[in-house]
Amino acid sequence: MKPGQQSAAPAGQGPSLKEVESTARQRMEKVIAALQHEMASLRTGRASINLFDGIHVEAYGSPMPLSHVATLHVPEPTLITIQPYDVSQIALIEKAIRISDLGLNPSNDGKIIRVPIPTLTEERRRELVKKLNHEVEEHRILVRNVRRDANESFKKLLKDKTISEDDERRAIEEMQKLTDSYIAKIDQLAKAKEKEVMQV
Repeated sequence: MKPGQQSAAPAGQGPSLKEVESTARQRMEKVIAALQHEMASLRTGRASINLFDGIHVEAYGSPMPLSHVATLHVPEPTLITIQPYDVSQIALIEKAIRISDLGLNPSNDGKIIRVPIPTLTEERRRELVKKLNHEVEEHRILVRNVRRDANESFKKLLKDKTISEDDERRAIEEMQKLTDSYIAKIDQLAKAKEKEVMQV
């Protein structure tokens, strides 16, 4: 019998080796996607509509994502315009931007909101890099937690005699490689974002 063949768990006995690995990979992918989403809303000196991803507007009695109540455009590198679908919502949209932690100063002419994106000060850039590094570390920990859960599952499969010790050792090694590759992806994303933040 080839190594790894006995990893298919009998019915009702929990996940197989392959399923544990596949689940771990999916969870790590989700961590990367979540980090990319977090990074998109981190302000740099350039205008990006992703800045407003986290902003919700109290519209029609419930909080709605800004992109559901208006069209966002970047007509120039330091300006974002917001066109409400319903102009009666303009003051609420402006208020939502003002009270967000983005530190932006919107203005409107009754039809459209203009949000100038000021150049970041050196101090603000450093604060953002600090915030970025914190996010990055949190997501590294999440990836390591996935590895830990997978390794626990491998131990259980060994204990249930579903896999051999060789299978377990190999699975743990593969999981370490997978973890390293996702940590490397995180570091790569972080490096690119830091460069973007620090770019004057």
